[in-house]
Formats: sequence, structure tokens, C-alpha cells
Amino acid sequence: MHSQSIHRIRDVAAGEWDALFNEGYPFARHAFLRALEDSGSVAAERGWEPAHQLLRDDSGELVAAAPYYRKHHSYGEFVFDFEWAQAAASIGQNYYPKGLCAIPFTPAAGPRIGARDATSRAAMAEQLRAFGVDEALSSVHLLFADSTDADALSQAGFLERRDLQFRFVNRGFADFEAYLSALSSARRKKIRRERRRVQEEAGIAFETVPGDTLDEADWQRIYALYANTYHERGQQPYLTREFWLDYGMAPGTPVRVVLAREAGAIVACALCLQGSDTLYGRHWGSISSAHSLHFETCYYQGIDHVLREGLDYFDAGTQGGHKLLRGFDPVITRSLHWLAEPRLHAAVANFLERERAAVTEGRETLSAHSAYRRDQATADHRIAR
Repeated sequence: MHSQSIHRIRDVAAGEWDALFNEGYPFARHAFLRALEDSGSVAAERGWEPAHQLLRDDSGELVAAAPYYRKHHSYGEFVFDFEWAQAAASIGQNYYPKGLCAIPFTPAAGPRIGARDATSRAAMAEQLRAFGVDEALSSVHLLFADSTDADALSQAGFLERRDLQFRFVNRGFADFEAYLSALSSARRKKIRRERRRVQEEAGIAFETVPGDTLDEADWQRIYALYANTYHERGQQPYLTREFWLDYGMAPGTPVRVVLAREAGAIVACALCLQGSDTLYGRHWGSISSAHSLHFETCYYQGIDHVLREGLDYFDAGTQGGHKLLRGFDPVITRSLHWLAEPRLHAAVANFLERERAAVTEGRETLSAHSAYRRDQATADHRIAR
């Protein structure tokens, strides 16, 4: 096999790239990655330097591919390694740049290596590390891997890190009321009260629409709400206005937008992407202080959409204690790491072994406090997906 590193995703044909990745997972698709780069959301000057990895056979056919970046910081990743960078500095090592196989700004588990077969996948796992060595990178990281990629990198000597996220599982609910009926009485009453506060008392109406049904004026308003969330924290938005005007409005886009309107004006929104079986909640913005608006916009409307569309899952992003109380289940995420400095690699391996045990124990504890009635909480095997 012949390896290649490209500095722009547009330097590989969309058809070649997409043929290797599951079309039901929108973030690894060529169009999404290209929109990130074309809009300036991902660029070397922002600390994300594209170095996508390709493997071709002797006939020139693309047999494996991976989105890959030289990273000059650790922001926008959601798997936190700042302490590892400090440890590297303490022994006189530079931690940046590092190698990162990930979807920028996207803590949603899924494929990170597209491969024709198991042999090609194993070769790419080795290539990710080899590129790190050749480029004198401090480390290589693959974030939010699916099980196939995680197993391949573990066999290649990468260290596994685990964390918890919270995911809504459609247990065959006919509608939102059926979902509520499966919850404990206390949780059911609280959710109904929260929804009344937003929809009846505050008078806010909701709709969920495909991004390509909105016009530029709508998207300008949506972007202002999205950007405001970052500005309130003193940060610049990860995604530029141009990204949403391009990818959000593209015909057939997987973007779905939850719109909250007060007297006809958009006062809040949630930005999601829809895959083949999963709704991925990614961003939100608001200028309203209505009680429980965040829960309604980002969670209840998403659950409602999943049930209407017959989807299986709602992945609402990171963080989670408040999601557990609203019927989301704790699931384990997997990331893989290799560090070039042997002392640092050994220290991280020791830390991750203890952390994995704590994560497993934490998931068991959280599962025991499910919002569902006891008979519902133990009935569905898909929770462990």
C-alpha cells in the first residue's frame, strides 16, 4: 500500500472518500469536512492543520482514509489532555504539534477510519502512528471511535481512554406521551411542568425543519444566536458564519434546526444533524431567559423529532447529569492515544487503566438511577450500544 498525506480534503474525490465511510454518519462525509475547510472554520491559523491520511493499493485505488490534523492546541476536541501537555513540559518535551484523527468540534462517536477491509484498516492504524513519527509529532490521538476503529488501534499499540456520554434510546415509543409514561412518576411530572412553562406560560412555539428550507435571513438570525452562546463565555465561535450559510443551506443537507419563536420571532434554536438512525444535537443559541427553554429546545424537541421520524437514538452531545434525569442513558465512549516519549506513554497508560475502571463503575452507578420505571430501565438491550 502507498501512503499519502493531503492538506485539503478537496484534493481527494468526494466519491472515493465517501465510498469508504458509512453514509449514515454525516460527520465523516466529504461534504461536511470540506465545508469546515472552505468556510475557514478549520485552518492552520486556527490551530487545525489538515493532513488527511490516504492509503492506495498498487492500482491506485483508495483503500483507506482518515480525517487527520496537526493540532497546535487541544481546544475543540472534548477529550481533555491539557494535563498531559503539562506533564510533557515538566520533562522538557513539546506537546504541540500533535497528530489528531478526529472530526473537528464533534464529540459524536462514529467511524474515524474508512477502509475497504480489515487489512486496510489495520494498515491505516499503523500509518497514523508512522506519520506521527515521520513528522516528529509528540503524540497521535483518535477521538470518539466506533468499536471497529478502537479495536484496530488497540491492536496497533494505542492506549484506550474511556468516558461517558448520555444518549436517548427509542424503546419503540409511539410518541412523546408514550416516552413520558415509561418514566418514573416524579420525572414525568417535572418534564410536563417544564414544557408548560415554555410553551404555555412563555408562549413560545417550536418547529424542527431541514436547514435547506430556511432562507439566508433565517440563517443570519440563527448564526447570531449560535455565536452569542460563545460570546457570553468570552470565546469566538468554532464554526464560522460561512459554514452555516454553505453547509446548512445546501440542498439535501442533514442539518435539522429546532426553532423557538416568540410572537413569530426566532428567540432560540438548536442545531442538529440527522443520520440514518440517529439525531445528533450539536449547538444551541438563545436570547430569551424563559424558564426551561434550554431543556425544551435541546432535549424535548429532539426526542419528539426522533420519535416522529422513527429514529433509534438521540445523541445530544457532551455533559450529562441533567440528561440522565430526562431519560438519556449513560454510554461509554472510546478514544485511542499513542505518545512518542516512552516515559509519558507509560505514565498515561497507568493513569488510563485506573480511569477506565472508574468510568465503568460510574456508568453502573448512573444506570441504577435511571429516570425510567424499574421495569423499563432494564428491558432494552440496545442501551449498551
